[in-house]
Amino acid sequence: MTPEQRLEIAEDIARQAGRMIRDARADQDFGQRYKEGQELVTDADVEVDTYISERLQTDFPDEQRLSEELAPDREALEAPRALWVVDPIDGTVNFAHGLRHVAVSIGWASGGHLRLGVVHAPFLDETYTALAGHGAWRNGEPIQASRAPQLKRALIGTGFPYRRDSRPPLMRRLMAVLTHCQDVRRNGSAALDLCDVACGRLDAYYESVSPWDFAAGLLIAREAGARTGHLYPGPGGIPEDLYGENLLVSSPGLHDELGDLLRRADASDLSSW
Repeated sequence: MTPEQRLEIAEDIARQAGRMIRDARADQDFGQRYKEGQELVTDADVEVDTYISERLQTDFPDEQRLSEELAPDREALEAPRALWVVDPIDGTVNFAHGLRHVAVSIGWASGGHLRLGVVHAPFLDETYTALAGHGAWRNGEPIQASRAPQLKRALIGTGFPYRRDSRPPLMRRLMAVLTHCQDVRRNGSAALDLCDVACGRLDAYYESVSPWDFAAGLLIAREAGARTGHLYPGPGGIPEDLYGENLLVSSPGLHDELGDLLRRADASDLSSW
């Protein structure tokens, strides 16, 4: 199967999943609960994940899947010959509260490298796609990342973990960014933050997230011309393309300066900002 055929199937799956999400929102008939007491999950998350899993099993029966609700075992990252990485609803809290920043994220990696990505935002009527080495598109039109060269004019996206005790150290980063950049946006969907970098709505994005949150969006941003990487080296054993801690994705001209700023913030205290 060609990469283009794979992408066509993945996009169709994402669009169908998006219709399920829209219907669930319209009906308002979905249960809610919390994983580990902190992370919201709805019946719609599980239903959409089930649909995507069944479609992938039908079309790609011999390939592994890593998905947030049904197959979250991260051991699949250690030797991913062919791996689908799926978030059925990225932005579950937004979905449950009636907000529009909600997305289906489907990425595919082979040999530890991201090869294709689809992010479909059903309430925004936007579908982002990318093929490694071939560029990125929004609703079929080519997109290009920001070329912003200066931090002081840069609009930065980020997010925060559900665990409240993990948030205080991140306040140093936030204070540093607010002090040195134009402003910050927190939209509640890592996949869409990365797509906003891809099309130049954001100049940069940083956060630590799970593989299903970022896999598709990272490739889309990269193929649109953004520079992708991490603030610190990974632990080894997990391909860099699938490692979600301390991600930094930005305009090429901002990457080094913003990375230095965030690392200095990690080593400082709030009073220095």
